[in-house]
Amino acid sequence: MRWALSREPQPKLRRRSDVERTPARGDALEHRSIDYVPPGERHGKPWHLFTIWFSSNVQITGFVNGVLAVTIGLDLAWAIAAIVIGNLVGGLFMAYHSIQGPRLGVPQMIQSRAQFGFLGALLPAVLVLLMYMGFQVEGAVITGQAFANWANISLSWSIIIQVAVPSVIAIVGYKLLHLSSRVVSVVSVLLFAVLTVALTDHLPAHLPAGPAPSFGTVLLAISIFVSWQLTWAPYVSDYSRYLPEDTPSRTTFMWTYLGSAIGASWVMVLGAMAATISAEAVGKDAVGMLSAQVPGLSSVILLAIVIGAVPAGAYGAYGMYLTAISAISVKGHGSSTALVRTVFIVVAGVVATIATLLASGNILETVQNITLFVLYLLVPWTAINLTDFYFVRRGHYNIGELFKARGEYGLVNWPATIIYLIAIGAEIPFISSGLYVGPFVDHLGGADISWIVGLVVATVLYMIYARVQARRNPATREELLTV
Repeated sequence: MRWALSREPQPKLRRRSDVERTPARGDALEHRSIDYVPPGERHGKPWHLFTIWFSSNVQITGFVNGVLAVTIGLDLAWAIAAIVIGNLVGGLFMAYHSIQGPRLGVPQMIQSRAQFGFLGALLPAVLVLLMYMGFQVEGAVITGQAFANWANISLSWSIIIQVAVPSVIAIVGYKLLHLSSRVVSVVSVLLFAVLTVALTDHLPAHLPAGPAPSFGTVLLAISIFVSWQLTWAPYVSDYSRYLPEDTPSRTTFMWTYLGSAIGASWVMVLGAMAATISAEAVGKDAVGMLSAQVPGLSSVILLAIVIGAVPAGAYGAYGMYLTAISAISVKGHGSSTALVRTVFIVVAGVVATIATLLASGNILETVQNITLFVLYLLVPWTAINLTDFYFVRRGHYNIGELFKARGEYGLVNWPATIIYLIAIGAEIPFISSGLYVGPFVDHLGGADISWIVGLVVATVLYMIYARVQARRNPATREELLTV
């Protein structure tokens, strides 16, 4: 097979009237939703993707995920290795999704209709919505603690504010999301540079000397960090879809990959360093532990932590809206008004706030369970989506048909849906988590290879299905890559 990164696949746009209903606007408020972004409205530079994904990773939630590497049993050296490997591997998949944005000009979950059908795409969409809500709650819990300490207010009021501010940015839309990411990237670099120096100074006296960890523990840690990157996959192209159609695929890929992989690896290594210094302290109050590293700047650090988490919260609210609209647009309409976006994000924010106030106090265990659960469900989806885009259709899609309930992609693509479910089923015996341990895990030394199994099974079965379809329908044969 050939990986088509160097190719510049262009979307098929039959009957553009089906996807260009919304007139172009020049103001800051975004007026498009899930509809196709025509060439005349494309703007931006590929490097803007770096700040989007750097700012989304270099924040307190990423730090807490890095803590997990030590709390599950790795020493600092092995933790750093697992963090870097996991982010480099997982970042590949999310960055390849980013290329789909300029090529197709539609949100990620709309493009998923080409694989699963108009209604079939509801299944991954619902799972993605649950993921969004889970991470909104996680982020609000962690940053809520920081803002409560800084502003000297109750945790409940702090959580409300932490949900409200990102929601406002998401309501304004795409341009403000990009602008906020650039500002916050600068703040985050300054904050975590200071913390890097402080944690390094505190580290030497606390370095433990112990036996090498088991292979299973190392692979479990890698799986956690792969899953962190894969959680961006369902909405990574949402932030590249406004780029010009002729944006080189390599630059789209590299700016996305570098921003996400470098940002996540850096902040997670700091989390592992903090856990090495005092796992108990960081487990009880990660924010408080960080601010205590530089006592003279504790208030500044608390505020920077709060500001740094804003973009990720805004991306979650924005992505939740796009996914929900794609799921409920059962009549095929491709757009919604700014008012609809406002109402939805406000309602979702209220739900997220209530869920956050009721969240469990053991945030580290919650984080680990959420990230692994998402990994198990998203790996087969990302495998099918990328296989279809790069190996089957080579980026050629009839964009107008994506918005038709009974268009050429059908209501439900049952073979693709069944392949997705089979791949999830194939993962189950290999799962190793706090909630469930599969029967094959002990034979692998405790290693969690479920995501590898899901990736391989989904890719192979979908390629077989595509080849069978090509033989049955000669008209589609020319649209397949030579295998």
